[in-house]
Amino acid sequence: MRIPIRAVTPETESAEIIGWVHEVRDLGGLAFFLIRDRTGIIQVTIPKKKVPAEILDTVRSVSRESVVRVQGKVKAIEKAPGGREIVPEKLEIISIAESPLPLDVAEKVPAEMDTRIDSRFLDVRKPRVRAIFFIRSAVTCAATAFLSSRGCINIATPKIVAAATEGGTELFPIAYFEKEAFMNQSPQLYKQMMMAAGFEAVFDLGPIFRAEEHNTVRHLNEATSLDVEVSFADHNDVMELLEDLIVYVYDYVAMNCAEQLAELGVDLAVPAKPFPRIPYTEAIEIANRTIEEKLAFGDDLSPAGERAIGDVIGQHYFIVDWPTDIRPYYAMPYPERPEFCKAFDLMHPRMELSSGAQRIHDHDALVERIRAKGLSPESFEFYLKAFRYGMPPHAGWGLGIERLVMTMLGLANIREAVLFPRDRHRLTP
Repeated sequence: MRIPIRAVTPETESAEIIGWVHEVRDLGGLAFFLIRDRTGIIQVTIPKKKVPAEILDTVRSVSRESVVRVQGKVKAIEKAPGGREIVPEKLEIISIAESPLPLDVAEKVPAEMDTRIDSRFLDVRKPRVRAIFFIRSAVTCAATAFLSSRGCINIATPKIVAAATEGGTELFPIAYFEKEAFMNQSPQLYKQMMMAAGFEAVFDLGPIFRAEEHNTVRHLNEATSLDVEVSFADHNDVMELLEDLIVYVYDYVAMNCAEQLAELGVDLAVPAKPFPRIPYTEAIEIANRTIEEKLAFGDDLSPAGERAIGDVIGQHYFIVDWPTDIRPYYAMPYPERPEFCKAFDLMHPRMELSSGAQRIHDHDALVERIRAKGLSPESFEFYLKAFRYGMPPHAGWGLGIERLVMTMLGLANIREAVLFPRDRHRLTP
């Protein structure tokens, strides 16, 4: 019976493994295979004069990345991966791999990002790449467990919608029978409606779609967002929740993904609380000390500005008290300073990770803000209806999973953190 490669130890007497041929070395009288499954790599040593003829025939015909079954004796050997090797009694090719390979899984020959994505099924066979997605899985599992422990209900919201979440043109239109429809850019409206439903605290982990014509290493047109909304809470409450989540997730990964972090060469430091909270006006001043293209009040932060502030702060931090005019219509202005609103961004020194705010929960005030943004309240009637029948105060945020993983692991390109990226130029695989 097949056992995972990780379970084969120097004390194991015999084993049957199935995996991919990672490397092949032929030294004349000896041949060596490195066999890989998702749990690790083991060396298979073939002394040509001591194994059956059918094994030698298989050795001559096998190619790298073929799937093989090996059964044999396990021996302790210091220089082999894991300090053990298998001397085969049976060696069977289950699936032969064509040669040459589209890319080198052993990573002795580097490949460009586009080449890697074109053959992503091969790319993720690499132990280093596989480690990224093992950690990504741990991140989402940890976040889900954390929010559930805080009393949040996991909901699922539509990804095909009739109206834009925030207005604007950054939407993908689709044919939906005889109607016009769009891919949803955020679950914002629906999670707010669940506050009117009395759910009090919800989260939604799923895809979002933005028709932005970016072509950078930190933008995707289909991304994964973790969205949270909490009733009877203000912006400070949900910032604290977000801060706690980030620390919990980092700690979970540090505790449970040591092997994968080592594979990536990442020494993961858990962020320290509390995260600094920098007012927008102060953030602009910090950025303008060093960047060439100066920012004015009302400007969104440029990538250069974000990096400049991150260099000064040196850790996760919040930018708070944004100008009302540059935030979505549902962000609540301060009563005493209506030009500013109770909005925030969570920042990593490299980039923005999350955006959130306390929301306007008064129907008439919300309609006024929708009109002020040049939008039609009639287009949002299904959403506004929930505000007429007892909407509690509430606040929330959305967190980009790919950016969280990217910054956590120091990845150079956000496409490293998603299996099958969708960007301006890519629809396949």
